[in-house]
Amino acid sequence: MTNLQGAVVLVVGASGGLGSRIADQLESKGAIVARSSRSAGHDLREPSVIRQVLEATNSEHGRLDGLVVASGVVAFGPASELEAATVDELFAVNTTSAIQLISQSQPYLATSAEDGREPFVVTLSGVVAETPVAGVAAYSASKAGLAAFVVAAAREYRRAGIRLVDARPGHTGTSLSEHPIAGSAPRFGEPLDPDHVAARIVTAIVDGEKDLPSTAF
Repeated sequence: MTNLQGAVVLVVGASGGLGSRIADQLESKGAIVARSSRSAGHDLREPSVIRQVLEATNSEHGRLDGLVVASGVVAFGPASELEAATVDELFAVNTTSAIQLISQSQPYLATSAEDGREPFVVTLSGVVAETPVAGVAAYSASKAGLAAFVVAAAREYRRAGIRLVDARPGHTGTSLSEHPIAGSAPRFGEPLDPDHVAARIVTAIVDGEKDLPSTAF
């Protein structure tokens, strides 16, 4: 079990449909939430900005007990029509910056573990990491890359007392698909309730779960 009362949690992508809900629900459990988003001027594609955000959180609150990576972009369209810039953007936001965040957060989270706390990292790769979808091939690949990193890194971080959890919910009713960086969204089936998805993720944090496959939602 992880006690969130007084835990300092950095939520990246905190202005998004899921990130904002996760941040709110963490606060309702007593966590101290530091919110980061591109709208707040945090372009986490830059490693120096990642360092600044982590250091600012640690300096203000004295520690870092958790990290939630809820940032992301999506693109739609046939694989044969993908622009190089679109692919670069998908991987820069969904994969590379997330990996850098996890890597650079390790020293802060490890210090929390040494103090007897139960630090964690949560990523949101989504169901496309399990079942890549035609029409979103590059997006699927960017999320699958993140999920693979988390599976492997979790084995390493466990030795430092840090729990890594990847969440893979299905299509969720947020506005992400309404603002793609390329293409237009196809017609999806009935979406998952974003409040339910956020609550399920927070429950997994509290209960010490180590993986959240699509079937968990």
